[in-house]
Amino acid sequence: MRFFIDNIFLIAVAFISGGMLVWPLIRARAAGPSVTTLQATQLINSKHAQVIDVRGEDEFGRSSLPNAKNIPTAKIAQRAAELKKDRPVILVCNTGRSAGPAAAQLRAAGFAEVYVLAGGLAAWREAGLPVRT
Repeated sequence: MRFFIDNIFLIAVAFISGGMLVWPLIRARAAGPSVTTLQATQLINSKHAQVIDVRGEDEFGRSSLPNAKNIPTAKIAQRAAELKKDRPVILVCNTGRSAGPAAAQLRAAGFAEVYVLAGGLAAWREAGLPVRT
């Protein structure tokens, strides 16, 4: 018992750092499945996936994926009716990390196939794929 009292600070740091290591895994699981740029292009070409850019209007106006529709994360629940539930939805943000909440909202609205583009627009550009400017 004395050991725990003497080392409470170190034990707390160990628990906090462990939690920080596990947090990205928990967050990724909540966001649901992600797709690579190759998988995204296959979904777009074979299943006519809907590409939704969840960034703000100003960022979307600067550049986006071809044929992407802009629905910011804050408005995704209100505008979900604009999307077709029988087609896959690919959500795009800058890096693939902030599209998770939008994905969760669409799944809650009854969309079965919702994916987040892993790496976001940055990965799309890095792969040398076309970007609308």
